[in-house]
This record gives sequence, C-alpha cells and structure tokens, in this order.
Amino acid sequence: MKIIIAGAGAMGSRFGLMLNQAKNDVILIDGWQEHVDEINKNGLRADFNGEEVIAKIPAYQQDKLSEVDFTADLVILFTKAMQLDAMLKSLQPMLSENTKVLCLLNGIGHEDTIKKYVPFENILLGNTMWTAGMEGPGRVKLFGTGSLDLQNLGEGQEEIAKEVVAVLSKADLHANFSTDIISSIYKKACVNGTMNGLCTLLNSNMADLGATSFADEMVKEIVLEFEAIANYEKVPFDREAILTQIKGCYNPETIGLHHPSMYQDLRINHRLTEIDYINGAIVRKGKEYGIATPYCSFLTQLIHTKEELLGVK
Repeated sequence: MKIIIAGAGAMGSRFGLMLNQAKNDVILIDGWQEHVDEINKNGLRADFNGEEVIAKIPAYQQDKLSEVDFTADLVILFTKAMQLDAMLKSLQPMLSENTKVLCLLNGIGHEDTIKKYVPFENILLGNTMWTAGMEGPGRVKLFGTGSLDLQNLGEGQEEIAKEVVAVLSKADLHANFSTDIISSIYKKACVNGTMNGLCTLLNSNMADLGATSFADEMVKEIVLEFEAIANYEKVPFDREAILTQIKGCYNPETIGLHHPSMYQDLRINHRLTEIDYINGAIVRKGKEYGIATPYCSFLTQLIHTKEELLGVK
C-alpha cells in the first residue's frame, strides 16, 4: 500500500518505520526541515527496543509537496492538533478521490477539520496506545508494545476500514476494527488529559507522578469531568476501566519511566502544546453544555501560563 505519514515526529516515525519494514511504499512528511534533511541523509534511526535500526524512507518538507510524484492510498495523520489544517491543505496534490485518511491525533473533534479537505466517507478515526520519543533530528526511541483501534466514519465503508486494519496488523501494529471509536477516543483522551498535563506541570515521568499521595485524587477529578461531557453526548464511558488504564501508566517496568508527548513538546523542545484539544476541548464543551469543568480549566490555564513563561511559539 502507498502510505503517507503526515507528521513524522516520534509516533509518526514509529508507524512509518514499522509499515516500511512490512514492505509498504511509505513516505514521511513533516514541517521540521532539520529532521527531514537528517532522514534523507542518514536514514530514520531508531533505538527499537534496544536494537539500533536504520530505515531508508523518503522524507519531504510539508511546504514543498507540489512537485512530489506520489498519490497515496492511505494517509495517516500524526501532526500536532494545531498543525492539522495546514498539513491537510499541503497534502491536497497527493490525494485522490479514493485516498483514505486515518486520524490518530491526540484529542477530540478532529474530524471537523478533516472533512473540509477529505470526503466524509474517506475518513477513518483511530486511537493508538503505542508510545515513542524523539531523541533529535532523524532519531527516535521506540520501546514497549501497543495497539490501535479504528473505525470508518462513512456508512458502508467497513470493508475499507478492515483492509487498513489488516495492513497495520501485518506491520505488527496490533490494529483492531472498532464499532465504537468515539468511546475509545474519549478513553485515550482521559489518559492524555491526566498524564500529559500533570507530568508536564510537575516535571515528572508517569511513574514518579503515580508514586505521589495526590496523584489518584487529581486523576479521578479530571476523569470525572471527561465523564460528564461523554455522558451528555451519550458516549459510553467506563470510569473504572479508564482509571485502571491510567494507573497502569505508573508502572516503571512498562511505560512509567516515559515522559508524555506534552512534556517533550514543552519542556524539552520548547514547542506549543495540544492542551486546547485535550483538556481545553472539555472546557469548551462544558461551557456549551452548561457543565462545570474546574480541573480541566485550571490545568489548561496552567499549561498556557507555562508556555508564556518559557516564551514558546
């Protein structure tokens, strides 16, 4: 399958590398010129569960796609949420009427942006529990295992979605076809809405956060606000299962020593965060529905304050 990874950061690089290893025709697109140049010069280099792996995958700067001769069967979106609209605009010459677009971004509501550029029946929404980290231009650290769920948004497109599941699973990405992806997205958003913001503000990894006496109470209060919004929207929400999954993030023998992506963005790379599309999305929905969201509101304000203090843009 001809696949574009749109947003070749840590997670995009993981998917690109694993799909390339499974003999798909993969290209990487990203807005970080130094990263693109390094991949084209020396290959995408990865510490892959302790093994050094180098993959020769073509990489392109997203503002220089007009002359790239590549029409995708599948685009997998891994941009930051605030970069999604610009990426989709840049991708237009590389999309056909049959190109499927799978969104694996953190956060809630991205389909509203995607459908401005892609026919609704071509949109797939997904949720992934894989992890990855950037170690510098052209280099990533890939560790642990994961899975992903995805579902077609358009009616009657189930077989197309299942074909994408098969391609991803052949690359050992452990994909599953879902009949309730919005519920899965809310579940993942709860993980991001707790671990990302709290670890970033407290300058900790997930294991250290989980070892504190206040972690469980803070996490529960944030999850309750997500639950209130999900209930209003009639999205199935299993609070206890979600809290159990979040607590699983504390385990230092699995992913507990990992610093979440928001921590990497703000504290390491001095980049703006996706807080407005995670906790901030719950705040916006709460205002619309008349539901109080004080924890998400304060967390969002604190992250934006930290962005200002660090002078990130």
